[in-house]
Amino acid sequence: MPEIPDVVILAGGFGLRLRGTIGDVPKPMAQIAGRPFLELLLRQLKRHGFSRVILSVGYKQEVIREHFGQKAFGLELVYSIETSPLGTGGALREAARHIRTETALVMNGDSYTDVDLSRLGREHAANDADVTVVVIPENRVDAGSVVLDSKGKIKAFAEKRHIPESRYLSAGVYILGKLLIAGVPEGSKISLEEQLFPQWLADGKSIEGFVCEGRCLDIGTPERYEKAQRALEQVELETYIESEGRS
Repeated sequence: MPEIPDVVILAGGFGLRLRGTIGDVPKPMAQIAGRPFLELLLRQLKRHGFSRVILSVGYKQEVIREHFGQKAFGLELVYSIETSPLGTGGALREAARHIRTETALVMNGDSYTDVDLSRLGREHAANDADVTVVVIPENRVDAGSVVLDSKGKIKAFAEKRHIPESRYLSAGVYILGKLLIAGVPEGSKISLEEQLFPQWLADGKSIEGFVCEGRCLDIGTPERYEKAQRALEQVELETYIESEGRS
């Protein structure tokens, strides 16, 4: 039976663009349908059979820790605390000391994607990839542009700029090997999307694209937060949520 990966949720951002909308709270705690956004991600992980989640937190981390504690919705929660901003790659490297499994599922704490996370894990293992990136068929200049080859491997990745031949965007959901993460210099401020992915491609790492046709919503700007409010309320209605509490 395949190993169930630990999960790392990158939830340490300042959320400056949302400050006028949600106030002085961590971005993953922005309210959706009366609940913190982060709750949607945790319940999604529970539905797909994950059991252990590492929350990479920084700004106002005490708000997140006080709300969720050490267990939520049947998930074990572990906290990796950034004492200074390290970027997505640096934060992931900091969290690596808590990862117990050979691979880790990594998610951004400000986006929700309707993706079959269980199938993602199976395909990553079947492809024997170093990294698998969930991609969506869309073009937008403020997200990671991705170019796939005819076999579904990623051959180019550019963060927050458009590649002319790109037909896909990164959804901010990845599976990576723990050893690959551990190879990032400890304590470095580095971006997973802007620096590490292009470097790994240049080094010949096998990076697969996992195409997802489902909804992909983020709350990074007031406009997208407003859109996500409506769409994610519908997710709440469509999905049966088990009442497990936080005991």
